[in-house]
Order: sequence, then structure tokens, then C-alpha cells
Amino acid sequence: MKRILDNIVEECRPWTSKGEVASYIPELAKANPDILGIWVTTLGGEEYFAGEYDFKFTIQSISKVVTLMLAILDNGIEYVFSRVGMEPTEASFNSITNLDSHEEKIPLNPMINAGAIAIVSLIHGDTIEEKATRILNFTRKITGNPYISINDSVYESEKKTGDRNRALAYYMKGNGIIEGSVEEILDVYFKACSMEVTSKDIARIGAMLANDGVLLTNERVISREACRIIKTIMVTCGMYDASGKFAVHIGIPAKSGVGGGIMAAVPRRMGIGVVGPALNSKGNSSGGIKILEKLSQELDLSIF
Repeated sequence: MKRILDNIVEECRPWTSKGEVASYIPELAKANPDILGIWVTTLGGEEYFAGEYDFKFTIQSISKVVTLMLAILDNGIEYVFSRVGMEPTEASFNSITNLDSHEEKIPLNPMINAGAIAIVSLIHGDTIEEKATRILNFTRKITGNPYISINDSVYESEKKTGDRNRALAYYMKGNGIIEGSVEEILDVYFKACSMEVTSKDIARIGAMLANDGVLLTNERVISREACRIIKTIMVTCGMYDASGKFAVHIGIPAKSGVGGGIMAAVPRRMGIGVVGPALNSKGNSSGGIKILEKLSQELDLSIF
């Protein structure tokens, strides 16, 4: 496996030059676009890695999977999906037109920004800090990494430039989709997106999902049913408006983030964490997509 990963990473390196780092969040624009790495965690506890696997990056939209799990634990599946839908979208992840697409005016799914903001509003806690700490501690638990923290520079950068997210949130507030202070909800959302991780951390999240909600320590984190729903939504919505193409060519549940990470869960086999800050036009890691495509072909990972 180590040899396979080394070869794939080097073969895919040229694809980093075909993307650009996210620039609409100023702090993310500072990332090295040449970075490319992967970590694989099998359900037997074996771990393999290649490239710049230890590069630290902010989790960004991969946190949407984490907050969805926590919202389900706090409220139950039925209530969560009365506030957000399960349908894919052909529009971009931060599009406001998505909110007009659903007859009930709820976000189409939890993996777009509007849906994730609605999900964050459901997480229990009396203060911003309590909610953010619960998300952080939950992330530490499922990754097995007690040192994960929030990158304050990225958080402040996101907060200063998050006007489109504010527009989405206030629109939902006006339609009664979210309750409470919009600015407080967004603050928690920005903090969740700004958690700093490595490819190992997100591979561990993927492994838990691949294992039907059970950690490598055999502790159950979420129900099998919730895990099944989350993995299905990852297949249909996890790669934004490129999810269909990703499903056809790679065929595994995955979630990307504009920090360059992609978290993937191969049911009953492994979790995969890939990092490559250079993004394609859809907001997904250009090199990371290619790594997963070649690995899926090499190991026959597609669930279809």
C-alpha cells in the first residue's frame, strides 16, 4: 500500500498546477499550492501515508459532516431533516438560489453553506463558546487527536469576509428556517470551519463513517442509520456541484473543503484523507481528486 500511495502522489503532482488556492478568504490564499498528501486508515487499524500528509490546513466544509453528526445526536434524524433537505444541487456551494429551489424554502442539503449554517443553528449550547467547544471536542474524539484547535487567523479572516454567508443566514432567518442570533450562529460556523487538521485527522473521520459510526476503539459515536444517511448525502452532495461526476469516476462517499482537504469513507474498508490546497473551478482539490480517482481504480474502491 505504501508503494501504491507514493507512486500515485508523485503521478498526480502535476495536477496541483491546474488549480488555484482559495483567495476569497485571504488567509487561505497564503497556502502552498504545490502541497499534496494522503493518509489511509483501514478498519483493521493499519495506517499508510505519502506526500505532505502532515501538512496542517483548516477543515473548512469537511466540518459540515461533523456538525451534521452532532446536530443529529442533539435533535434526532427526523427533526434535523425537517430543517434541511437531502437533495443535490447543480448550483455552487454558496449560492442563494438554492434556497428558492425547495418548496419549503429550506436548504437543499447539509453540505452546501446554507444547509450547514442551518445545521449549526441546531447544535445545543447556551453560548457561542459552548457550542464551538462542543464541536471542537467532538472532532477531537472522532479523530483521536486531542490537540486539534481553531486557527484564529483563518477564523478572523472568514468572519471579515463572510458577507455571502450572512446573506444566506439572514434570508433563512427571514423565512423562519433558523432561530436565534444570526451573528452568533455564523460565529460558531466560522469557528467550526477554522479547525486545523491534517490528512490523518480527516482519514480517521472517514474510517469511523466507513465502520458504520464506530471508532477504531470500538466505541459507537453515531447510530448505523445516521451514518448510512450521512454517507449517502456525501455521495450525492459532498463534492458540491461536481458530486455526480465524482460518483461516476470515483464512486465513494466523500466531502471536500476549500482548505484543500477531501475526506472519504470506503464502507467496511477504510477512511481516506487527502490534502492539496490548489482547487479546481468547483472548489475541490485538483490534485486530491486525481489521487482519489487513481486510488479508486487501483484498489477497486467504488461502491457502485
